[in-house]
Amino acid sequence: MIYRTGKMLRRQLRVRYPAAGARIVLRTELDWDHDLEPVSVCDDGTCFTFALEAPRPFLRFKPCLRRGDEFHWAAGPDKLVVMTHAGGRDVYPVFFSPPCGSFAPLIEIDSAILGRRHRVRVYLPAGYHENPLEEHPVLYMQDGKNLFFADEAFGGREWQVDESLDLLDGMNALDELIVVGIHSADRMAEYTQPGYEAYGRSVVEELKPEIDRRFRTRPGRLDTGVMGSSLGAVASFFMAWQWPDVFGQAACLSGTFSHRDDLVERVLSEPRRRCRFYLDSGWPGDNFETTLAMALALSRAGYEYGLDFLHLVFPLAEHHEGAWAERLHVPLQFFYGRLGTAARSG
Repeated sequence: MIYRTGKMLRRQLRVRYPAAGARIVLRTELDWDHDLEPVSVCDDGTCFTFALEAPRPFLRFKPCLRRGDEFHWAAGPDKLVVMTHAGGRDVYPVFFSPPCGSFAPLIEIDSAILGRRHRVRVYLPAGYHENPLEEHPVLYMQDGKNLFFADEAFGGREWQVDESLDLLDGMNALDELIVVGIHSADRMAEYTQPGYEAYGRSVVEELKPEIDRRFRTRPGRLDTGVMGSSLGAVASFFMAWQWPDVFGQAACLSGTFSHRDDLVERVLSEPRRRCRFYLDSGWPGDNFETTLAMALALSRAGYEYGLDFLHLVFPLAEHHEGAWAERLHVPLQFFYGRLGTAARSG
C-alpha cells in the first residue's frame, strides 16, 4: 500500500530542456495517460514550470516531449520527486540518449609542477551531450586505471564506477556526477609525503581548471570531491585538508594513514577544515587500525558523525578493487545522495 499523508502536498517542478519549439508536458503515476501542462514557459523555451499536487510524500513522474504528432517519453526509469521538501526542483531530462553514462576520449594535460603529463579518463553522466543546460558536480578519483575497465585495471579488477553511477541514477538516488579518473604515475611517491604536496597542487592549479574549461562543471567547493583507496586515500585526504576551499569532500577507503604522512597529527593540531570526510576499511586487516585512528582524530577535532564525517567497517572485506567496488555506493550516497543534498540545502 502506498503511504498517504491525508492532505494534499504541493511542489514546483522545473523541467529544463532545449525543446526547440516543441512542448514539454509531464505525466505522473496519478494518471500515466494524462498530460500535465506547464503553468509557465520561459521566453527562450528551455524551462517549463509545473505545479504538482499529490496526497503522498513522493511522486513518480516522467517528462514527455511533444512535437506535432510525435510523442517521446524521457529516457530511463521514472523520476521521483519528494513532495515534502520545500522549494522547487530542477530536472534535466533526455529523450534520445541511452540511460547510461559515456566516456570522453582520454585526455593528457601537461603539468609544469610535476614535469610530466596528467593522463585522465572522464566519465560523463547519461544524456550529457543531448541536454547542454545541466552542470554537474565533479569527483576526482586516484588510480584512474582501476576505475572503469578490467582489462586496464591492476589484477584485472576494477571499481565498476560507471556501473555504480548508472545504477544509482536509475534509482533516483544520486545527483549525476562527472568523474575524473586520474591515472597514477609513481604512486608511492606522489600519494605520500612529501610528494603529495606537488601532486595535489598540480591537480588544483593545472588539472582542475582544464576540466572546468572543457566540461560543464559546478566548480565550487561544495560540488568538488576527491576519492581514493589505500595510498590513494591518503592523497585524497591530504588534498581536501590542504585545499578545503577547492574540495568540499573526500572519500578515503582503506587508507594507509601514518605510513608516510602526518595527517593524524595535523587533524589534531590544526584548525578544523570545512570539509566532509568518509572513511572506511575492512576487518581484520585492510588498514583497520590506521583508519580508526583517523576517525577518532576527526571526532576529537569536532567533526560530527553522520553529518560531516562517516566511518564504517566492513567485516571480512579485503584490500582490493573488488571490495572497494562493492561499497563504492556508500560514499557516493553520503556525499551526493539526493535526499541528503536536499536536506542540507534546506
